[in-house]
Amino acid sequence: MHDAILIVAFGGPEKRDDVLPFLENVTRGRRIPRERLLEVAEHYYHFDGVSPHNAQVRDLIDALRSELDAHDVGLPIYWGNRNWHPMLADTMQEMKEAGVQNALGLVLAAYSSYSSCRQYQENVRDAQQQVGDVAASFDKIRVFYNHPRFIAASADRVRESLAKIDATKRDTAHIAFTAHSIPQSMADGCDYALQLQETCRLITESLDIDSSRWQLVYQSRSGRPQDPWLDPDICDHCRDVKVAGVDDLVIMPVGFLSDHIEVLFDLDDEAHEVCQEIGLNMVRASAVGTHPEFVAALRELIQERLDPQQEKRAIGQYGPSHDACPEGCCPLRA
Repeated sequence: MHDAILIVAFGGPEKRDDVLPFLENVTRGRRIPRERLLEVAEHYYHFDGVSPHNAQVRDLIDALRSELDAHDVGLPIYWGNRNWHPMLADTMQEMKEAGVQNALGLVLAAYSSYSSCRQYQENVRDAQQQVGDVAASFDKIRVFYNHPRFIAASADRVRESLAKIDATKRDTAHIAFTAHSIPQSMADGCDYALQLQETCRLITESLDIDSSRWQLVYQSRSGRPQDPWLDPDICDHCRDVKVAGVDDLVIMPVGFLSDHIEVLFDLDDEAHEVCQEIGLNMVRASAVGTHPEFVAALRELIQERLDPQQEKRAIGQYGPSHDACPEGCCPLRA
């Protein structure tokens, strides 16, 4: 019997002095050149070192609390981050002191990969070891890339952005869906790219947008130049669609749940600058954030684990994802 909900997120700095320690946590154990770390730090300094990530998680928790209360789900909500305060180990200690024994875990990531699923579970296990034998168990909620309400929220964000384009040109606008690039070696061991492609297909199908008018592309690459990562890059894609005759572009960060620093810098700054240079009208769609349909999707995902009789909803060709990850899924391979 679950007695609490544990939301697990990436984390983000909330002042300039936090930036480098935060990025060192993010890249610990990875082959990220120091110069790349300093380069990414400048992205955060561009926003005075404050990532909106933590504030956005707080907003989401508030919205989810209201949604759960409205449906008589009274479990307390705890929150721990992988890379910055509130850190997972501190949250697990708080849960121990409150007597929590069995936590239902909600990782704020919609897709399956090492970075967005398995690594979070490893982080939880590390935190449990720090707390000791009485640490709460962690029962992770499935990934939700094809949940109908996640698709509805995402489609609404695209619809809102298309409405900002001149009505006479709206039917020819191109949609670029972006997600965080990962190493090709990591992508080969998981369904990350396949799930993203399916999400994009479901969104555009619901909006009656032809497959010729959209593409899944990537952003935020951080590895060594000689290592293959998922592509094309969003900035290259902007140039390509302009050459192909596109005048209006909607960019939707479908791989992200909130408009945090990577979305703001990579899309609102870098991609926007490229579009201005080449004369391409760009409209950036918001991430799902606290869209009511997305919050309702999270509530349904929680309820389906609390009540085994409740339907596990999913649309498209793949059905609902597994509750418990199979042994060896989403390996690091990088």
